[in-house]
Amino acid sequence: MLLSGTTKLLGVIGHPIAHTLSPIMHNAALTHLGLDYVYLPLPVKPEDLEVAIAGLAAIGMRGFNVTIPHKQAVMGLMSEISAIAQAVGAVNTVSWTESGWVGTNTDVAGFLAPLQSLSKGWSQKNAVILGNGGSARAVVAGCTQLGCEQVQVVGRDVEKLREFLYSWNLAAIPANLSVHLWDDLPTLLPHADLLVNTTPLGMYPHVERSPLSPSELELLQLGAIAYDLIYTPNPTRFLQLAQANGAIAIDGLEMLIHQGAAALEGWIQQPAPVDIMRQALRDRLKIAQ
Repeated sequence: MLLSGTTKLLGVIGHPIAHTLSPIMHNAALTHLGLDYVYLPLPVKPEDLEVAIAGLAAIGMRGFNVTIPHKQAVMGLMSEISAIAQAVGAVNTVSWTESGWVGTNTDVAGFLAPLQSLSKGWSQKNAVILGNGGSARAVVAGCTQLGCEQVQVVGRDVEKLREFLYSWNLAAIPANLSVHLWDDLPTLLPHADLLVNTTPLGMYPHVERSPLSPSELELLQLGAIAYDLIYTPNPTRFLQLAQANGAIAIDGLEMLIHQGAAALEGWIQQPAPVDIMRQALRDRLKIAQ
């Protein structure tokens, strides 16, 4: 990739940002397409967010992704926010327009993509979501779009669960959304068609950990889908245990790829080369074919 005075700028802001894999997949895609763009990791501290957003506009940045801890704080700095980002309560993708910065959320599309690519032979009635942080919001929105009859969010702190439930705009709270304590899992898991881990348990370097024990995962019905938003290690201990009990496993790499592809398509106004993006990440993470 050769940079010049005409190279268009894209990037991702966060703090910290050194760990991000987004430049790997985006620059591979841009090179494959022969576009004069570059995608940069940009460290932005929370206290510098407002001046950074103004600075990105000043240098002609075409768009950028937003990661921890800015996904909610950046909303107040947008000229416009899409309906899906308003519903989720978080922005992860920003584009420059004549009216200023426009924020949206592609995490929902990223979460849904691998589910929608599966055969339609599985029931989408009951979803159980482990964790009630920011990632869980996109998963709730995705499960609602899937038409799940019950979306059950599970956490360990009753006050945080209540805050999660009531943090949705009253008009946007899914009628099928409920919150539960971890102790309720033995009654929830046997009826789950889709089990999603949004917690960091099992993420590198704590690869031996899992949010659920082997005995808990034995409660899953045969053919249920176990989805882990973590993409390293690949697969996680959680997915290994779930597969051993007959579950269909989906890892977080696919969500990362598809949310990135949706963002890229919005910026360049053409289809993203998903296979190229996937291969670049698999090569970087040394994931066997």
